Amino acid sequence: MRIGVDATCWENTRGYGRHARALLTALVALDHDNDYTFVLDTPPAIASLPAGAGTRLVRSGAPTVVAASARGHRAIGDMWRVGRALSAGDFDVVLFPTIYSYVPVLTRARKIIVIHDVIADTYPQLTLPSPTARILWKAKVAAGLRQADAIVTVSDFSRDGIVQRFGIQPERIAVVGEASDPVFRRLPDASLTTRLRDLGVPEAGRLVVYVGGFSPHKNLEPLVDAVASLASRPGFEDIRLVMVGEHKREVFHSYFDVVARRVAAAGLANRTIFTGYLADEDVVVLLNRSAVLALPSLIEGFGLPAVEAAACGCPVVATTASPLPGLLGDGAICVDPREPGGLAAALERVLASESLQASMRKAGLDAAGRLTWEAAARQMLDVLRSVAAR
Repeated sequence: MRIGVDATCWENTRGYGRHARALLTALVALDHDNDYTFVLDTPPAIASLPAGAGTRLVRSGAPTVVAASARGHRAIGDMWRVGRALSAGDFDVVLFPTIYSYVPVLTRARKIIVIHDVIADTYPQLTLPSPTARILWKAKVAAGLRQADAIVTVSDFSRDGIVQRFGIQPERIAVVGEASDPVFRRLPDASLTTRLRDLGVPEAGRLVVYVGGFSPHKNLEPLVDAVASLASRPGFEDIRLVMVGEHKREVFHSYFDVVARRVAAAGLANRTIFTGYLADEDVVVLLNRSAVLALPSLIEGFGLPAVEAAACGCPVVATTASPLPGLLGDGAICVDPREPGGLAAALERVLASESLQASMRKAGLDAAGRLTWEAAARQMLDVLRSVAAR
């Protein structure tokens, strides 16, 4: 088969960019029978393209990862050029690693579209602030679903959401899992990096860490309130909140200012560190040193930061509105994101008990170790073969 891949998401620094890079690299390494061509609208800089894959670089006024923002949209000309490249007659299959960067393909090639979650469809006002952005998103998703010969998602939880939201038959949706990158692991020496020292991460004390974006659906105000409540109590004077995520050049809808004001109002300004974007080598050290990672989102399609934390031996408190209860088992305490008291109680349990931290650490390491990108690549290869055989 000749497979064209929409790689315009390659340079994204958030979850779907990491997913595309890891999955496609593993897929090309695994599959020696088919030919892959990556269509990009900006040269790769974050990571090299998979060895052995072909490339086609399309001229673009603004790269997809910049133009397809929560408050903007891609230019018609840019979309047409990417669509024309993917519509080349030499492709038997066209793969979109995320519907976020979907464009119509005008050939008889089979189309596979990955829909990571239904976050923007469930909480449009929290992810797409303008009515125009919401209309364009709905039109893009509708067009993608009409063209798709196969739909792929990242968890059974997300598949159930797609079935309920769009009325699609479950058998049309394949699940291709995710995994943590090998860089996320237990370190024999988790000494602070220069970057973490410069940010003021303390050598001692218990760290509550959050990793992700600052979109409103991440539900971060209850996390701030929970940490503030604990910090005011005897025995928790040493806890610090570290929030990792881009907040200056974010293309997704962000309410960072709201979170920062909540931190100040709660009296946590001296106990909270906003790191901005951190490289993996800094994040892995931070996760190794943290007492707990919190992911209190209203919804997560997979919850990769929690799996990455577990792979570093960091206990997790996460949302029940995700696949994480099944993915991490006893490595996580999962709470209803709409019950702030549950989040505070779960954090207190973990922070107050070294024995609980130890048992969660072991369970999390075991759970994360069962997830691999090679397994995900094999699942995707099964989808490709199934689509091609129809």
